[in-house]
Amino acid sequence: MPYGTVGGAHEIASRLGHSAAAIRAIADQRTFHVPAEAIQDLDSIRKRIRPRGDFAAPPVPHRLTAALAIDGSHVVEQVRDGLPSVLYGFAQAAAAYVDLGVMESQRAERFVDPYKIERAVNTALITLDLPVSGAYVRAEVDIVTSWREVINELFRQKKIDVNRLDQPLMDLLFLLHGVPGAPAATVPVNCPTQDCKKDVPVPPAGADCDVCGVHLFPTDVLRIHEEVGEEGTNQSALGRLMSVIELLVLVGLATLLWEQSRHKALPTTLFIVDGPLAVFGTPAKLRGRALEYFQGMGTTAPGEAPYIEPELLGCLHDRVADVSGVEVAADDVGLALSAAEETASLVGEVVY
Repeated sequence: MPYGTVGGAHEIASRLGHSAAAIRAIADQRTFHVPAEAIQDLDSIRKRIRPRGDFAAPPVPHRLTAALAIDGSHVVEQVRDGLPSVLYGFAQAAAAYVDLGVMESQRAERFVDPYKIERAVNTALITLDLPVSGAYVRAEVDIVTSWREVINELFRQKKIDVNRLDQPLMDLLFLLHGVPGAPAATVPVNCPTQDCKKDVPVPPAGADCDVCGVHLFPTDVLRIHEEVGEEGTNQSALGRLMSVIELLVLVGLATLLWEQSRHKALPTTLFIVDGPLAVFGTPAKLRGRALEYFQGMGTTAPGEAPYIEPELLGCLHDRVADVSGVEVAADDVGLALSAAEETASLVGEVVY
């Protein structure tokens, strides 16, 4: 190809440009089972699906008035010509708050008002970047220490800045380990040194391990550094980090509503997190912490705040795509989720 490289040679055409077509052709010649293509009893599914008209509208004080959607995306790219092992990562998470009352009123109009639509959506974005492989935050450290230090620094610097919420990720991490309105004083950290003391209580400023003396960061509680290696892209670790940030954004915004309007706005807001609600891998314990936190929040607020996981909704679409009326379930979800995806997605990419 007529492009020069850093070594003076010509750029070679990618060998993977035809991979999608080639793999699909191979798959078409194989026999395998796809559950979404093998629905046996459509009648039983139809009986379980009811149109919106079958349900009586709830009393006005209990109707949904807003939706808050959270979505994220991440990417890892080569950043040094001639050094393919040097990779840099970028991740971001966005939240979109949608006034459903305005959206529903515009649906009834012959022509929508772009100004009202814009005013009905309020978005916030948090971004972070870090060297993920083949590069380090400073000299004379390994990749695990590099990740530990950079995550600690990012959690101290990056904030969720929307309305009256202006908290760094570190504050939200301690809040999640406490109870609504009262963050924890310490978080339990497993010392990264092999065969050393576990569950060391670490305050926000950090602490030294009283056994081996290694300095511990509060963000070590996430254990993301345990998935990092000198070889490979470490993209899965970056994905874990993005999932944690999405969860902390949810915690921060839900807490904001709980503090400001727990009796009015919180019970009538639909919370949406795109992708699995569970946190997988090394930071999986956060899922249990989040469950306890939201249950504690629910004991002081009337009713039940509705949560939905669009990944499950996507499975529903896959399995009953031919059943009339199923798309009704996605109406209000799509309004908020599309706003979050537009804010969180990378250029040319929509993340589901």
